[in-house]
Amino acid sequence: MKLNIALLAGDGIGPEVVNQAVKVIDAIAVKFNHEINYTSALTGACAIDDCGEPYPDSTHEVCLAADAVLFGAIGHPKYDNDPKATVRPEQGLLKMRQKLGLFANVRPTFTFPSLIDNSPLKRERIEGTDLIILRELTGGIYFGERGRKDGGDTAFDTCTYTRAEIQRLAKMGFEIAMTRSKKLCCVDKANVLETSRLWRETVQDMEKDYPEVTVSYEFVDAVAMRLVQWPNSYDVLITENLFGDILTDEASVISGSMGLMPSASKGLHTSLYEPIHGSYPQATGKDIANPLATVLSAAMMFEDAFGLQAEADAIREVVNKSLAEGIVTEDLSGKNKAYGTNAVGDWLAKNI
Repeated sequence: MKLNIALLAGDGIGPEVVNQAVKVIDAIAVKFNHEINYTSALTGACAIDDCGEPYPDSTHEVCLAADAVLFGAIGHPKYDNDPKATVRPEQGLLKMRQKLGLFANVRPTFTFPSLIDNSPLKRERIEGTDLIILRELTGGIYFGERGRKDGGDTAFDTCTYTRAEIQRLAKMGFEIAMTRSKKLCCVDKANVLETSRLWRETVQDMEKDYPEVTVSYEFVDAVAMRLVQWPNSYDVLITENLFGDILTDEASVISGSMGLMPSASKGLHTSLYEPIHGSYPQATGKDIANPLATVLSAAMMFEDAFGLQAEADAIREVVNKSLAEGIVTEDLSGKNKAYGTNAVGDWLAKNI
């Protein structure tokens, strides 16, 4: 197959980890006889520095023309530390989600047998954990009206959802649940928030269309606790933008490192695949960043965007082999030898 991939490496460690994923993709292309066409584009702080925009029109055109987008990370301390900055890298991420229609963030959380004792949680609490959180990505408080009043002394952010926005995410959640254990949890705060009551009402109305799926409804604070206590009691969870942002980061550390978990953002025009970690500017250029989350995001891309299961399985197999043999970066090495970012990427490609 001929595959067109947009590369948005972004900021911080983004270029370093994306480069390792490209090595793996190239090795897969050789092994399975595919032709890969990459087109690189700027987003985030590097795009602001180049043209004053965190998600330029030229980048958007590259994404629209691609079969899938492989994304690194955005963010830079010079913007994080300036609360009065009018243009921020994160605005590019929101703009990209909105313009590409990336309405559903799919974040799996699972454990690796060889790393189970790296988790901050006890082995008996996390064994068997294999869950997916679907976070609504283009609505809610991140896209609502916001501002200041009373001379700047009062600030407001508005959370708004439509029934249609909830339905399209919930539909995806029901469909994924049907392929797994047929359990779906709707996460909300319906005892307080009107938007959450619309979420619950909408999902309840959809239950009749998926009679085989058992649906539960839980408040977000209870889910936050249960993810620490009994994460393996969950299978597929759906939730709104802000709650999903927080819960997915909480869930990500169950595996033992934020550098391990991949994600997909599925949309109306194309889909985007990215590691769940941020730009980690403190590690930039030090050859210590863990590339495995980005590599596993590439596996999701082969499986989901291209429908190439064998290629995805080959990537996951070599990642599991690297973990079992200790070919890992310093965040996972413990007292053993740590490998550099580039060395891990080279090893993965060679072993494919």
